[in-house]
Amino acid sequence: MGKVAVCMADGCEEIEGLTVVDLLRRVKIDAEMVSVSADRRVTGSHGIAFEADTTADAADWDSYAAIILPGGMPGTLNLKKNERVRAAVKAFDREKKLVAAICAAPTVLADCGVLEGRAATCYPGLEGQLAGAEFRTDSVVLDGHVLTSRGVGTAIPFALAIAAYLKGRKTADELAKSIVYA
Repeated sequence: MGKVAVCMADGCEEIEGLTVVDLLRRVKIDAEMVSVSADRRVTGSHGIAFEADTTADAADWDSYAAIILPGGMPGTLNLKKNERVRAAVKAFDREKKLVAAICAAPTVLADCGVLEGRAATCYPGLEGQLAGAEFRTDSVVLDGHVLTSRGVGTAIPFALAIAAYLKGRKTADELAKSIVYA
């Protein structure tokens, strides 16, 4: 299956990024945190600092089976202006690899043309920035190889959907049970 890139930008929503990394690693998915700045140190939108595994410039993009974008502000804007992230999103879409984004980050997918004609969701109030998408209010929306979610409160179902996509529903259900997710 390979590993997955979780793109971490300064100003990201910590829960949306770190929850995904934590839960995927619990089911032996190699979730690599990729800082989109030149520094591996990332500071989230609530002042929580952590160290990513690599940077966007040093990442081996061909080795990833999926790209995951946490939201948050100004994290989403930092993702949107990063050319390596934009190129990876477009390449993963072309190759039909999993492209996943939560909260405000689906606007990055829309900006890259990935949501055109697809069902998608995002943080409430940002629907107008999902150009070309069929907006849904579901917590998590999967349309082909593109997965979107709404925000902090949907981080666990988002991570479980990624696990189900990559390792199967049984693995995701076992993970949900192990963390007492009802």
